[in-house]
Amino acid sequence: MEIELHAVTAGDGFPLVLLHGNGEDGSYFKRQMEPFAARFQVLAPDTRGHGRSPRGSAPFTLAQFAGDLKEFLDRRGIRQCHLLGFSDGGNIALLFALKYPQYVKRLVLNGANLSPWGVKLSTQAPIVLGWLLCGLCAPLSRQARRNWEMLNLMVSQPHIRPGELKRLTMPVLVVAGERDMIRQRHTQAIAAAIPHSQLAILPGDHFVARRNWQDFNRVVLDFLTIEGEAGL
Repeated sequence: MEIELHAVTAGDGFPLVLLHGNGEDGSYFKRQMEPFAARFQVLAPDTRGHGRSPRGSAPFTLAQFAGDLKEFLDRRGIRQCHLLGFSDGGNIALLFALKYPQYVKRLVLNGANLSPWGVKLSTQAPIVLGWLLCGLCAPLSRQARRNWEMLNLMVSQPHIRPGELKRLTMPVLVVAGERDMIRQRHTQAIAAAIPHSQLAILPGDHFVARRNWQDFNRVVLDFLTIEGEAGL
């Protein structure tokens, strides 16, 4: 791996990895770190080019980020973990679980989508406009190029076929907010396509883990510690 991802860690026990969304960093999960660390070893890495992790020279794609995650786990000797991803982090988590299922004991997908069409038009249209404008300015501005790369993740990715989700054999929790920017029928279709899944639609918007952390933490911990199990 050409770079080393920065990460915040807390707690002991079975590993629980938290993946943030586009343009964010591991601090997105500040409401989750302490409650989750009471049961797990929590690791919140910054994705390549986000937060305190370097950009490096590898492709800036969700598939690359999934590969970075494997290297991150391998460096720490983690052969299996619970994996929770939010937004683009959820898309990375889904790609990772499809490619490296042996690493994932339980999977939580929060505000994930299978394609850009899963995002509501009211949210996606301004993103596409910003992407186009940044693309025009990118040859003249390093910041515009960086912004274009970030927006390109949401405009051009992911592309996961619903039929692929049948390959997931681990228990999966699909979470979204009632007013999420992901179309609710899209979230429901993701849950319906996964053999061993649960669906939780919580009061709140796309950022339910930050703004309705009480309900979010409860449903996630209930899922991860089902039947008193904490992954051990």
